[in-house]
Amino acid sequence: MRVSDLLGPAFHALAGDVFRHGHTHYDLAGGRGSLKSSTVSLLVPLLLAQDPDAHALVLRKVANTLRDSVFAQYMWALNRLGMAREWTAKADPLELVRRETGQRILFRGADDPMKLKSIKVPFGYIAVTHFEEKDQFDGREEIRAILQSTMRGGERFWNFETYNPPMSRDHWANRDALEDRPDRLRHKSCYLDAPREWLGEAFFAEAERLRAVNERAWRHEYLGEAVGTGGNVFQNLECREISDAEIARMDRIYQGVDFGWYPDKFAFLRVGYDSARERITLIDEYYVNCKSNRETAAWILGKGYGDRPIVCDSAEPKSIADYRDMGLPARGAVKGPGSVEYGFKWLQSRTIVADPRRTPGAWDELSRYEYARDREGRPVSGYPDRDDHAISALRYAMEGFFNRRGAWA
Repeated sequence: MRVSDLLGPAFHALAGDVFRHGHTHYDLAGGRGSLKSSTVSLLVPLLLAQDPDAHALVLRKVANTLRDSVFAQYMWALNRLGMAREWTAKADPLELVRRETGQRILFRGADDPMKLKSIKVPFGYIAVTHFEEKDQFDGREEIRAILQSTMRGGERFWNFETYNPPMSRDHWANRDALEDRPDRLRHKSCYLDAPREWLGEAFFAEAERLRAVNERAWRHEYLGEAVGTGGNVFQNLECREISDAEIARMDRIYQGVDFGWYPDKFAFLRVGYDSARERITLIDEYYVNCKSNRETAAWILGKGYGDRPIVCDSAEPKSIADYRDMGLPARGAVKGPGSVEYGFKWLQSRTIVADPRRTPGAWDELSRYEYARDREGRPVSGYPDRDDHAISALRYAMEGFFNRRGAWA
């Protein structure tokens, strides 16, 4: 049987990249039945078979969860690969030993960091690490500390991190996955990518039953989406790549500025709006501290963004005048009783599309912005006046659609 026959079609390209050593780090996110963990358990023994000096370390946050989860998963993988007779299982410590070479797949918990620091293999080096349920670790710092102990003594390394994205977009694992780094390949899958016969009809029936009664829970559990905790102000966020070609097709462009110095940010946003689909697309931003009006104006002009009106925070008329003196079509936002609340409600009723590589500051604010909570943890009405500089710039940019006194109502 070919290796490709054992992998779901959604993972064929990823497997090719792994065997070419196209990347060092692999971030595999997905919901139930997405095949991400089973895929890694199939790839790791094959990687070790290519290098008799290579060993693997499989980790979960808590050691007592290993035997019935990843250890059983790897035993399954060895059977599927027809390699079960080549490996011997050991219980204490928990590991698999390849009979011909003595190579090891070690299974360890991160709840005893001192043992991880002193981990040793009898020869060669730990070439492969697999962090199962990445989101259960304490953060990127903990994973980095472990890798600093393991990624040594060899030339080629592979690090796999598999997890179901937590519900909150603000969870470190979800935010970490958005970091764009050249040595990491990100992969997202769900049960709909798996061959139906592999999961069985009962699995699909359960998924559809949840979809019918609680679509939000279905999106989180089965599609692996970070749907928020209920406290997020902006529930209709869409995080995806935005191409230059998509931006080139936009003809309704709007711009806003929220002035700031330090610690408050200066925020400029350029966005596109599709009124038929009620969709705002974030195109570009300038999100900085300690920049003068002349410096921020020079950036805007340098990008060619003096082509459209710029609606600015009207609390700073002198800054607006500076912009106009430098040739920018700037004007103050129209404010009035209830304008802030109405602006928020208008934005909340639209889909906001963001590419964190293009607008990291705006994405950070929008995805983290939550209602305040009372002592019992219940959301409090009203919009917090903090960490909202890009959000304010977005409100100013779009005010013509929700303020009848605006320039383009």
